[in-house]
Amino acid sequence: MITTPMRRRDALLSLAALAAAPAWLHAAETAPAPGDSVYRLDAQLEDQDGRPFALSSLQGAPLLASMFYTSCDMVCPMIFETVHANLRALPAAQRDAVRILMVSFDPARDTPAVLKKTAQQHHCDSRWRLARCDEGTARKVAAVLGIQYRRLANGDFNHSSTVDVLDAQGRIAARTGKLGEVDPAVVAALRKLAPRAG
Repeated sequence: MITTPMRRRDALLSLAALAAAPAWLHAAETAPAPGDSVYRLDAQLEDQDGRPFALSSLQGAPLLASMFYTSCDMVCPMIFETVHANLRALPAAQRDAVRILMVSFDPARDTPAVLKKTAQQHHCDSRWRLARCDEGTARKVAAVLGIQYRRLANGDFNHSSTVDVLDAQGRIAARTGKLGEVDPAVVAALRKLAPRAG
């Protein structure tokens, strides 16, 4: 019979492909997202390295999610600082388990190169995904994250400064609108969701 060797070979090829994939892909979908999950949204994005990815590919780890645009010089930098502040409030092992997604609502100007530069300016490490998508998808992402925005006549955006905490299945566990400071509710949710060392 040749079925057993073929199955073994297919399994080995699958394992090799998984090992070669970027680390952020290793939290692959293992079960359908629950009905209240953000990951039920069929959203295709592109990150700061020009890599396409599905929103649903982020499930499997706690996630801090927000939206921004790179040419914002007031509120958006504070959103980055808010995320950093809340991460710093966690023990190192839990901090390392949290992923961050920042989706631009200005895809025309926020190219991967611009997103990459912004990630560097805000000291975003490999846990951070700065992403862009088409305008229709951005509207849908904003809707599931509870973020409001509108383009102004001068090309800037008026927007909320919400940061959501998502659990591993993409359900919103906490939400904050505080800027530039630690929100105890966010830290408590992350402590509960992030795996503990030992």
